[in-house]
Amino acid sequence: MSRPTTLGELKASGYEPKNIREELKSNLRRRLAAKEPIFTGILGYENTVIPDFERAILSGHSINLLGLRGQAKTKMARQLTGLLDEYIPYIAGSEVNDEPMYPLSYFGKQQVKDHGDNTPIAWLHRDERYVEKLATPDVSVADLIGDVDPIKAINEKLSYNDERVIHYGIIPRANRCIFVINELPDLQPRIQVALFNILQEGDIQIRGFKMRLALDMQFVFTANPEDYTNRGSIVTPLKDRIGSQILTHYPKTLAMSKSITAQEAKHDADQEKVVVMHDLIPTLIERLVIEARTSEFVDAKSGVSARLGISALENIYSGVERRVTINGDKKSLVRISDLASIIPAITGKIEMVYEGEQEGPLNVAYQLIGKAIRAEFVQHFENPERLKTKDADGNAQENAFSRITDWFERGKTIELPSDASDKEYQRILNGVDGLALFIDENMSDVRPLDKHLWMEFVLHGLAEYSKLSKNQMDEGLEFKDLFGSMLNF
Repeated sequence: MSRPTTLGELKASGYEPKNIREELKSNLRRRLAAKEPIFTGILGYENTVIPDFERAILSGHSINLLGLRGQAKTKMARQLTGLLDEYIPYIAGSEVNDEPMYPLSYFGKQQVKDHGDNTPIAWLHRDERYVEKLATPDVSVADLIGDVDPIKAINEKLSYNDERVIHYGIIPRANRCIFVINELPDLQPRIQVALFNILQEGDIQIRGFKMRLALDMQFVFTANPEDYTNRGSIVTPLKDRIGSQILTHYPKTLAMSKSITAQEAKHDADQEKVVVMHDLIPTLIERLVIEARTSEFVDAKSGVSARLGISALENIYSGVERRVTINGDKKSLVRISDLASIIPAITGKIEMVYEGEQEGPLNVAYQLIGKAIRAEFVQHFENPERLKTKDADGNAQENAFSRITDWFERGKTIELPSDASDKEYQRILNGVDGLALFIDENMSDVRPLDKHLWMEFVLHGLAEYSKLSKNQMDEGLEFKDLFGSMLNF
């Protein structure tokens, strides 16, 4: 079906103009009634953030999404275009997307005056009606609102009092669009003041021009609570003019965190062919993220983004692919020791407090990995700390892990090279007396393919519960008796 190309054809089609908030409301009502999803790929917000967002749209409010980093604030804002009409008409050539029935710019009004029903009409797709601006301290009023263009005035021999010398900023050019300002507190307070009229009265002022440019926009802002005290703040009058402030949050369960990471992490088909991923690894990654959010070394006000888990899982795939390529293997199961490959994802995604800086980012990263292993270990095996090591007479008493720890107490040591082939990896673990038997007795349903992963996990768990010594070396890991290593030290 062809769309009207002139103002006359548009009128004859029965077109009725409506503002962007009416568009959003009507399309949201229709999709809610039809029980169609409003947002896709936004997990964990079904009963919290999304209902608040929908209520704000139905109220016709401007919206501020307030939350820590990595909480899908921008992703939600970008999907708001799905609630717009597929196409809207505007006067062809207009910088501000003039509504053909009610033009607001000098250009639009002049076009209708000169051409009447023959005024040419163009159509704007909803994907083109999204404008995003990252707030930075150097953003000026001219960038956002506009300014007088002296070059235009000279070239066209216009007075500086003529509206045609105005160069519109990004906000007027986003007329009839969704306009998103990310990290709002980073805007200088005097720049925030320039938004007052736009939010309340819907108009702008440029360099004292006596003009009213009644803009039609849906504003969405994002902000991090940390910014209110550290880098800047949202000035009170502006905050008062924002209709709804919606609080976002991190996933509330480990399972939800895993689902988000699995959805967002990227790995190609070649990696899928060579990497055998066991569910234990994504679980450990998410436990690490949870541990980081409560760590004494990590700045809780900055938060720990979901991007940490995403980057970590991507690094795991890449680390295994590298090892497989080096050894000429066809494929390989991910190992617990492969968690060392996520160190760059950890150190690049967390903000540390003073104590963390003193500890050092590398040590903090290894400690977080250790805490994740420790927390997950007791989900599968007995807590080594609760096992009695001596009977009532003070004699040594066997426990579930005794055979393994006794082997190391006899002075035995193993080294697990990071780039060891699967055959070498299995040979080393099989050499630990009692380790394979422990898995057979405690995990009878484990697949043969996964057995050595669990064998290694037991060693890491015992080390985290101070039953063994684990040392990080350049080439990989070393496990040995804890007491013996202390004596040697």
